Amino acid sequence: MNYKQYRRCLIGLLLISLAGLGVLGYEEIRDRIPDSYTQTEGEPSPVHSDFFITEEIIPGLTEASVNAYASEGYTIAYKLLGIIPLKEARVEVIKPTYVIPGGVPIGIYMETEGVLIIGTGEVTGMDGLNYEPAYRIVQRGDYIQAVNGQAISDKEELIEAVNAGGNEDVVLDLDRGGEQIQVKVEAVQTAREEYKLGIWVRDNTQGIGTLTFLTEDGKFGALGHGVNDVDTGTLLEISEGALYDTNIIDIKKGEKGTPGELSGLIRYRQELICGQLTENTPVGIFGTGEDRIYEKVEAQRLQVGYKQEIELGEAFVRSAVSGEVKDYQVEILEVHRKDEDMNKGIILKVTDPELLNLTGGIVQGMSGSPIIQNGKLVGAVTHVFVQDSTKGFGVFIENMLEHVSL
Repeated sequence: MNYKQYRRCLIGLLLISLAGLGVLGYEEIRDRIPDSYTQTEGEPSPVHSDFFITEEIIPGLTEASVNAYASEGYTIAYKLLGIIPLKEARVEVIKPTYVIPGGVPIGIYMETEGVLIIGTGEVTGMDGLNYEPAYRIVQRGDYIQAVNGQAISDKEELIEAVNAGGNEDVVLDLDRGGEQIQVKVEAVQTAREEYKLGIWVRDNTQGIGTLTFLTEDGKFGALGHGVNDVDTGTLLEISEGALYDTNIIDIKKGEKGTPGELSGLIRYRQELICGQLTENTPVGIFGTGEDRIYEKVEAQRLQVGYKQEIELGEAFVRSAVSGEVKDYQVEILEVHRKDEDMNKGIILKVTDPELLNLTGGIVQGMSGSPIIQNGKLVGAVTHVFVQDSTKGFGVFIENMLEHVSL
C-alpha cells in the first residue's frame, strides 16, 4: 500500500468514525426528549433547553384557531439545528388538578395474591434421609394459587392442603410472571400425618412509609415506588391490604454506605385502619382513604405540577419525621423526563439543616414524602443514595396520578 492509498484509508476511517459519533449524538439528544407531556390549561408550552433544538407547534386536527392547543392537545415537532427531524411529542392539555399533600407516616399491611415462593430447601423424611422435593420444579417468585385443585390464599391453607393429599403427588397451580402453569411435586412424609414440599413461602408483608397525597373524593397514593419482596426482589401481587395509624419512635441516621431508617409503632387493630389498599405498582401503592387519614393530614390542597415545569434549584420535601408535618428545603439537581425513568426521574439533595440533623438526609420510611416546588406538588421521594444519604431519587407526581381517577 503506497502513501496515497494509506492516507485515503485513514481519511475514510476518520469519516466513518465521525459519522458514527454523529449518529450516537443524534440518538442521545433524541432520547432526552420525552414521548409525551401533560400540560395545565393556561400554562406555557413545554420548552426544551438544548440550544441546538428547535420546536414547532402542530395544532390538533379538531381545532383550527390560533388557540388550537388550549383545550384538548397538540403536538410539538423537534428538529436539530432547525433542519434534521428529531421527534414529535404529544401534549395533552388538561384543566388544573388539585390534590391534598401528605407527608405523614403510615403503617402498611399487604396480603399476597396466593402464596409467594421465596425459595426451596431440604426436609428430613421419616426414614431419616434428607430430600429437596421441589428443587428445580418451582421457582423463586412463583405464586401458588391452588393445591390439587383447591384454591389457597395463605400458608395455613397450603399446609392443610398438602397434608390432606397424603402420599399422592401434589399438583400446584402456579402464577409464574403472569403465566398460569401446573407442576407436580412428590411430598415427603416427615411425621405421622405430616407432609412437606420443601418450599419456603410468604403470604403477607408489612412496613412503614409516607403518604404522598389524598384526593378530595377519597383516594390516596403513597411510597412513590412499589412494595417488593425482600427475598425475590419482585413486585408483590396483592389480594388486599390496609393502611394503619403509626407513630415514629426512633430515627437511625443515614451514613455513607448505610441507609438510615425510621422505626415506627404499628398496632394492627381494626379501629386504627386509615385506608384500604387496592393496588401495588412500580410507582407507588394506591387505595381508598378513611376519615381518620384526612384528619391526620389537615392540609390545604395544592395544584399538581408536571415534569416539564420542574426546575433545577430550590424545592421542599414535606415530612413528619420530627413529630409534626413540616416542609424541609432541598435542591433539585437533575430532572430526567423520559418515561422509562419512572421513580428515578428526579435527583435531589437535602440542604435543610434541621432535617440533616434529624435524619442525615433521606432515610428508609421517607419514601412517598411529597416534593413541592413553586407552590405545586411535583413528585415524591423514592430512594436514597446509599453512598450519600443527603441525596435521593424522586418520582414525578403525574406518574402516580395515572393510578387514581380525579
